[in-house]
Amino acid sequence: MTTTADPGAKVQGAAQPAPTQQFGTAGIAEMGGASRVTRMVMSIVAFAERLNLRHTKVGNPPIYDNAVFPWAREIEAEWPAIRKELDKVLVRKEDLPGFHELSSDVATISKDRGWKTFLLCGYGFKSDANIEQCPETWRICQKIPGLTTVMFSIFEPNKHLPAHRGPYNGVLRLHLGLKVPEPREDLGIRVENEVYRWKEGEVVIFDDAYEHEAWNKTSDTRVVLFVDFIKPLRFPANILNWLLLHVAVFTPFIREGMDNQKAWEKKFYAEAAALRNR
Repeated sequence: MTTTADPGAKVQGAAQPAPTQQFGTAGIAEMGGASRVTRMVMSIVAFAERLNLRHTKVGNPPIYDNAVFPWAREIEAEWPAIRKELDKVLVRKEDLPGFHELSSDVATISKDRGWKTFLLCGYGFKSDANIEQCPETWRICQKIPGLTTVMFSIFEPNKHLPAHRGPYNGVLRLHLGLKVPEPREDLGIRVENEVYRWKEGEVVIFDDAYEHEAWNKTSDTRVVLFVDFIKPLRFPANILNWLLLHVAVFTPFIREGMDNQKAWEKKFYAEAAALRNR
């Protein structure tokens, strides 16, 4: 895994400060009309995020050296099996949902169908139907400690996600390149001041609580395996982190996403059955 500095993010000839996580991103809509309970929960999350930074077992870089997570090699070794299942999913690519159609908060950064997804699991929800389509992908992902989310992330040509940060730094993100069009110079992801170019069969692990943006300026579709997993933390941060991640399943955003996913699956697999019975 290799990264390069983002020249647009640096001042020539000046020493660069250590990266720091900002709690919020300019240009991204804030939650409006928050209730007292919501504000209280967000204050707890802010406290937990600062605790996580102090009690990390793996440091706080924007992009990690894969050697920090030895199991990453095992994921890379089996990537052809995941790609094979992806190819079957992409047969019905146009029927896959735009990410914002499942999770309404994503609409702050993506409102078109240029970012599609095929979800296997997410924060307590498992898509048994989708897992049945991708059993090898699911098996391989069980090698990842603290797994919370698994999906295929599909970027159509000329798709760009603007700069934003993830909602919480108690998880880390993995991308495994599955379908990476040429030229590779025309697509990538910036995390803080580092730019990574996806490569088929290669894992990159990063902290999406840093400002990041992603783009695909090629004429073909880019697909990665998108995984979130629990960040390794020391006591007491690990306890609070576990509690927050298990409470997340009851939040309106997650519940809405689950309902939207179930509705999409019902339609998607009913259409598949109708095609088979013609």
